[in-house]
Amino acid sequence: MKEYKVVIYQEGALSSMLLGAANANAEKFGAFLNDNAQQGWRVITMQKDMRRLFLFWQREAYLIVMERERS
Repeated sequence: MKEYKVVIYQEGALSSMLLGAANANAEKFGAFLNDNAQQGWRVITMQKDMRRLFLFWQREAYLIVMERERS
């Protein structure tokens, strides 16, 4: 039997407010995925989204669906 988890990965609000928009840091995102892979999670699908922050700013977010075998 498999177990699933859904995660929303996004950068902090500070860079969005300072720069007007924030993109996900590739190194941090890779580390996040590798940490989950060490726990046995495998990415099934991923969707990129630009989310509004307060009224004026936007930041990049990823909706990630992962699965692993239930032990």
